Amino acid sequence: MKALSLSLGALLLTGCTQLGLGLANLPAKIGDTPVVRDLAYGPDELHRLDIYRPAEADADEPVLVFFYGGRWTDGDKSMYPFVGEAFASRGYVTVIVDHRKYPQVRFPEFVHDGARALAWVHDHIDRFGGDPDRLFIAGHSSGAHIASLLAADERYLQAQGKPTNIVQAFAGLAGPYDFVPDEDDLIDMFGPPERYPQMQTTTFIDGGEPPMLLMWGESDSVVWRRNMDRLSERIRATSGQVMTHTYKGMDHVGIMASLTWFLRDRRPVFEDMLGFFQQHDAVRVVETKKAAQ
Repeated sequence: MKALSLSLGALLLTGCTQLGLGLANLPAKIGDTPVVRDLAYGPDELHRLDIYRPAEADADEPVLVFFYGGRWTDGDKSMYPFVGEAFASRGYVTVIVDHRKYPQVRFPEFVHDGARALAWVHDHIDRFGGDPDRLFIAGHSSGAHIASLLAADERYLQAQGKPTNIVQAFAGLAGPYDFVPDEDDLIDMFGPPERYPQMQTTTFIDGGEPPMLLMWGESDSVVWRRNMDRLSERIRATSGQVMTHTYKGMDHVGIMASLTWFLRDRRPVFEDMLGFFQQHDAVRVVETKKAAQ
């Protein structure tokens, strides 16, 4: 079994993407996790989301909304059942969100899509066994960038009639939180240069944002560590709540692959995320009980 797990992980990590994703998503295909697919949260054909529910869910379960990566240009929620299955197996009503991408739209439209999806979840997730007051968000790479802006820049959720504090906590895997575009498509996506501060999460940190867990693999050559460091430094400087984890030997894809069934028990990423969410979920539950007394 150890050899099998390592070989399956190698498939996903060395570029055999379709085969690797097929293996990663096998438990979700043959398992008993209830899934509701292709719910519309907006008018565009990409304004769709999938909801994965715990097999034996009670009402008022915690909720995780996940934004996948893909350089703001690629990706599809159909690639990530392994994320939905993983967190649903631990009691989270898990939402995987599609959104519009470049070149169909430029920044900040895909962040507005994320806000629209998050507002929809907040309004409707109780129909699927989720508690809208126990709402967490996470993302990988460009998805972590989108989710971090939803947590830090209150304008996106305010445009949907929601306060930022509907988010209890944010977890980001290898997110580009503070960078300057240096490739033609990124310059076109985020430019002109005077607009760059608007796409940098560090711009909006004031200490009042939800607690953040920032994770990065030490072998990542796609998103540099400075993104995590600059964001965490800014949060600490404003007396906000942040936790950071680095992982030896993990690269940009590897940190995401850590959520697959054949790696999540061998790497700490999944448990680190769960522990962080549980910590801040427990705080909310205590505060709610105190307010009721």
